[in-house]
Amino acid sequence: MQFENIHSPNYSAENSVLSVFYYAENYQHNIEDDFPAELYSLKKFDSIKSLQEASQNLSIDELNTNILIEVNQETQHEVFQLVDSLKSNWLTRNIIVIFLLTEKDPAIVKKALKQGVSDCYVPPIFFNDVKQRLRFLSFYKQLRSEITDLSQIPTTIYKTPWGKRFLDIFLSSIALLIISPLLLLVAILIKLDSKGPVFYTSKRVGTGYKIFDFYKFRSMRQGADKEVEKLSKNNQYKGESAFFKVQNDPRVTKLGSFLRNTSIDELPQLVNVLKGDMSLVGNRPLPLYEAEKLTTNEWSMRFLGPAGLTGLWQISKRGKKEISERERKKLDNFYASNYSLWLDLKIILKTIPALLQKEKV
Repeated sequence: MQFENIHSPNYSAENSVLSVFYYAENYQHNIEDDFPAELYSLKKFDSIKSLQEASQNLSIDELNTNILIEVNQETQHEVFQLVDSLKSNWLTRNIIVIFLLTEKDPAIVKKALKQGVSDCYVPPIFFNDVKQRLRFLSFYKQLRSEITDLSQIPTTIYKTPWGKRFLDIFLSSIALLIISPLLLLVAILIKLDSKGPVFYTSKRVGTGYKIFDFYKFRSMRQGADKEVEKLSKNNQYKGESAFFKVQNDPRVTKLGSFLRNTSIDELPQLVNVLKGDMSLVGNRPLPLYEAEKLTTNEWSMRFLGPAGLTGLWQISKRGKKEISERERKKLDNFYASNYSLWLDLKIILKTIPALLQKEKV
C-alpha cells in the first residue's frame, strides 16, 4: 500500500500538544504517569468547582482544551453541573469531555452520553486507550471544524494503484452510461413516492479518515438521521457498537425498501467512484458517528485500505442477521491488509448475486 502523510499548517494529529484540564483523585497518578509532557499539557484541579470556573473563563484561543474528570456516585451531581455549564455556552459546548468512572454505573454512562459527554471509561481503565481516544477525538474535532475546506484537513492519503484506478474509471463510466435510463426512472419514482429530494447526501469517512459527500438514492423519509438515537435499542449490532443497522427499519419508504433490497439505492455512488472519493471495491465509508468509535489501533486499520462501493462484507455477510460487529471489523481489516487487483475482480464477480439480500436491513 502507498501512503503519504500531509498535515495542515495549524494542526498535526500525531505530534500536536494537547491541552488537558483534569480532576482526579484515584486516577491522578495514572494521568500524570501515562500522559507524556511532550504531547500533553496537563493542568490539575483540586476540585470540580475550580475546574468548572476555569472552563467558563477560557479564551477563544483556549477552546481546544480537553477535559478528563473522575466521576463517582458522590461527585456525579457536581460533575453534571459542569457538563451543563459547558454545553449551554456556545463557546464551550464542543469541548471534549471524557468521564473516568471509579466504578461501573450504567446510569451515569447513559446520562453522560445523552448530555454530550464525548466518552466514558469504566474500570478497569487502560489509560493508553484513553490517550488514543482523546487524540482521535481532537483530530476529529479539527476535521469537523474544517469540513468546508477538505483540502486542508490533515490526514493520511491513500494513493490508488494505477491498475485499480483504471478499473474504477473504466467500469464505473460504462456502468453509468448503460444504466442512465434506469437512474432517470428511479428519480421520477422517488419524487412520486414521497416528499423530499431524490438523492440523499451525507458526510462519510473513507480512506485515511478522508471525509467526502456520499451519494445515494433517498430510501428513507425526511429527517431519518434524527431518529437514530430513538432506534438504537433495535440495533442489529448489540451493545455499544460502532455500527448501526436496524432490521425492518420503520424510516424506510415503500419504494425505498425495494431500492435497498435490490441495492439500486447505491448506484449513485458510481459517481463517487468516478470522482475518486472511493473505489469500486473496498471497505464501506462510514458515517461520522460510526467512524469516530473505531479509534483503537486494531480497528482503525480498516481506514488504511481503499474505501469502496462493494467489498468482502457485502459478498460474504451482507443481510445476514447473525453477523457480529467483530466479524464485520475483521473482514474490513483483512481487506485493508490483503487487497489486490485479482481479489477486487473476484469480489466484483461475486457482488451481483449478493445484491438481492434476504434480510431487510
